[in-house]
Amino acid sequence: MENHTLQDEFILLGIPQTQGLETLFFVVFLFIYFFTLLGNLLIFTAIVSSSALHTPMYFFLGLLSIFDMLFPSVTCPKMLLYLSGQSPAISYNGCAAQLFFYHFLGSTEGCLYSVMAYDRYVAICHPLRYMLIMKPGVCLSLITVSWLVGCLQSSILTSFTFQLTYCGPNHVHHFFCDIPAVLPLACTDSRLAQKVGSINVGFLALMLLFSVCVSYAHIGIAILRIRSAEGRQKAFSTCSAHLTAILCAYGPVIIIYLQRTPNPLLGAVVQILNNIVSPMLNSLIYSLRNKEVKRSLRRVFHSLS
Repeated sequence: MENHTLQDEFILLGIPQTQGLETLFFVVFLFIYFFTLLGNLLIFTAIVSSSALHTPMYFFLGLLSIFDMLFPSVTCPKMLLYLSGQSPAISYNGCAAQLFFYHFLGSTEGCLYSVMAYDRYVAICHPLRYMLIMKPGVCLSLITVSWLVGCLQSSILTSFTFQLTYCGPNHVHHFFCDIPAVLPLACTDSRLAQKVGSINVGFLALMLLFSVCVSYAHIGIAILRIRSAEGRQKAFSTCSAHLTAILCAYGPVIIIYLQRTPNPLLGAVVQILNNIVSPMLNSLIYSLRNKEVKRSLRRVFHSLS
């Protein structure tokens, strides 16, 4: 990437229209971030420590818990620093790295949601062939493709954003470096980068969401064919947590990148839901709605005590 910038740092202005509430937000976000890390770490530990959970479904859930620890770690530590009174400045390279890893982890996690939906489709629609279809090699291939898609997506977005010249104001009206907040600071025409960002993010999100809908359409038809109410309830319970997590993840992304006129306050609120709150909710959703995970967590706590 050729570097034309005259700026060596940017100033993060934080959440718009919240001046004077820094201490309150610091306490709230510190609690949420700590709970996110702890909750997802417990889920990962429960899956690793229980041999009964060494199946494709829980393999993907363990990876999701790792992503839900890494994703908020891209933005939350820096936000907590300047909320506590530290410098809100971030270096040019730090800003580029923040944007890259935000989209890399976000895109890869979106692919993982689609993989998990496919896994549930195979488990419910082809239960007798489940272990034959979802072999370890197939699972690893699906994860590798997800990582490659995330890496390609984030590389394109970061390249188009930071090949522009930044020589004027360096105040980012956001709590982290993202495309809608950084592009207005460019001294050169940023319309191409804006279009690429909106099209790439929107297209990938819609395609992944479409793949999830296709999987769950087949799952819904299969559940309706189950004669016993108990069987339908059991099949639905294995999907409800995943569906709830998908709604929490895709809603904010579509709102942010498909709006014609970006609203700074709305964008910040939606990003907070996507970056910080959603990873915390995932740990609650999967631990409270999954009997096997709860059983394994009890064994972990019992062994610690």
